[in-house]
Amino acid sequence: MLLKDEVQMLRRVPLFAGVDPTKLKLLAFTSDRVTYGIGETLFRQGDTGDAAYVILTGKADVLVETPGGQIKVAQIEDNSIVGEIAILCDVSRTATVKAATNLEALRISKEHFLKLLTDFPEITIEIVRVLADRLSRTTIDLSDERARARKPD
Repeated sequence: MLLKDEVQMLRRVPLFAGVDPTKLKLLAFTSDRVTYGIGETLFRQGDTGDAAYVILTGKADVLVETPGGQIKVAQIEDNSIVGEIAILCDVSRTATVKAATNLEALRISKEHFLKLLTDFPEITIEIVRVLADRLSRTTIDLSDERARARKPD
């Protein structure tokens, strides 16, 4: 794929919509284009957070290990970012992410991702929005589960 095509794909990602095309070219150039087949793992829970992934095409399942086994907590679709939490919080991966369909992504190294946030505060604000939305949904899901667990049968 040509660099200009990758730039067009990045422009579709809400996170990068307001970024100057010249800067998106640099991001596309410094990122690795990766492909995964169904069931292949992008990264595993507990791994070191060394990169974030922008899903260009396809879907990925977000899976968490629990005492009762692995559970699916979310599905990531086109034009989404995944893997940024481990970079931002400097912690190990909080979940395993596997391709649910054939998937193409841009892998952005930790170094380039952090530089991007430094250079473009608007991306930082959008990342905060994405994370706040995820936290809100997780809180609602946990509240619903807790309420179900307390209900007498």
